[in-house]
Amino acid sequence: MPKCAFLFPGQGSQHAGMGKDIAESFPEAMDCFKLADEILGYPLSQLIFHGSEDELRRTEVTQPAILTVSMAILAVLQNNGLQPEAAAGLSLGEYSGLVCAESLSFEDALPLVKMRAHYMQTTVPHWQGGMAAVLGLSAGDVEILCAEAVGSGYVEPANYNCPGQIVISGDREAVEEVCRLAKQKKARAMMLSVSAPFHCKLLYPVEEKMHDLLQRTEIKTPRLPVVANVHANYYKNADDIRESLVRQVSHPVLWEASMKRLLADGYDYFIEVGPGRVLTGFMRKISHEGESHHVENMETLDRLLKLIEGGK
Repeated sequence: MPKCAFLFPGQGSQHAGMGKDIAESFPEAMDCFKLADEILGYPLSQLIFHGSEDELRRTEVTQPAILTVSMAILAVLQNNGLQPEAAAGLSLGEYSGLVCAESLSFEDALPLVKMRAHYMQTTVPHWQGGMAAVLGLSAGDVEILCAEAVGSGYVEPANYNCPGQIVISGDREAVEEVCRLAKQKKARAMMLSVSAPFHCKLLYPVEEKMHDLLQRTEIKTPRLPVVANVHANYYKNADDIRESLVRQVSHPVLWEASMKRLLADGYDYFIEVGPGRVLTGFMRKISHEGESHHVENMETLDRLLKLIEGGK
């Protein structure tokens, strides 16, 4: 029997209207949006369903929005009898994975994510930091380019996503210099439309604030294996979760290594739960083993359910 892992997307996968058709079709999904509005004290659901792309791109809106959409879709999958045997989430998506594993409640995770977004957004002035995707070079090559660009400021790999795709983060001038150096090597490099330099030491001041928040948050040992971004291995207990979520904001996301951990342990059926299909694309570049699908709307939900029904 296939071993199934649910994967949860991070910031950058959002789009206006995400989750709307599923919420209109399934009460359990709509209930999730209503609960989010109640928890946050403002109509997040209306921003998601009817807001502009610019509104959704604001980090303080994006992160709670993606968490909510992912949890709404998760509720539908679970009500259709789909239960994962492991979970992982990219950056912000790690909170979705922990809710899925019943380590965090949605009621606790949503305010945490809201404050995380606020801290990440306000720690570094918008003009000072930047991020870029470098395509077509190895991780080692990108690390060398970051070292060569140090004269322009601080820059380091922030996301080891998959073979040939590394995201860098740091001072804007240094990030731009790495892009220039990468293009000299005939690689592709593009600045990302983000509001802060995520997952690098420029966000180190956020760690203390997240530590204080997480110490006041009830966290349970996950009921199923969840792979942590910062060490690409399974969480051991609540203390490990707190420590890893604190470090996560200013340390690289080891996504490729995390997926290889799951593959090595026999997980061979992956379902991306939430907006977009970025993680599905990564998985297909990481390994040709196993099977990957994504669920973000009624079309993709129906397709997955038919595939599963046909395989019985």
